[in-house]
Amino acid sequence: MYEFTKDSGKTTIAPDVLVDITRLAALGVEGVARLAPIPGGVNRLFRRGSSEGVQIIVEGNTVDADIYIILYPNVSIREISREVQTRVARAIEEMVGMEIGSIHIHVEDITINPQPSA
Repeated sequence: MYEFTKDSGKTTIAPDVLVDITRLAALGVEGVARLAPIPGGVNRLFRRGSSEGVQIIVEGNTVDADIYIILYPNVSIREISREVQTRVARAIEEMVGMEIGSIHIHVEDITINPQPSA
């Protein structure tokens, strides 16, 4: 559990909550096909705040995230990465009130399946 204290009291947040917020925000960006497995084999299984595609590290009231994504073809990797960073930061700040340290985007692959039409 992650705990942080503000003037009004203490908040305790389960690691899976931060991971789920991050996953949903990243998957909500147009151009992101899905999340990729975190490289590292067995070592990643013993880290707190890790899930497929997302690793969260919390120090005090600051959240750092590594997000592993697979993109659709013919998208701007730079624009998609920046949008994922923006949405994840906004979601965490607004939903749980924690500060963002860094958000690292790891583009692991481009899917061969074209983006579904709307």
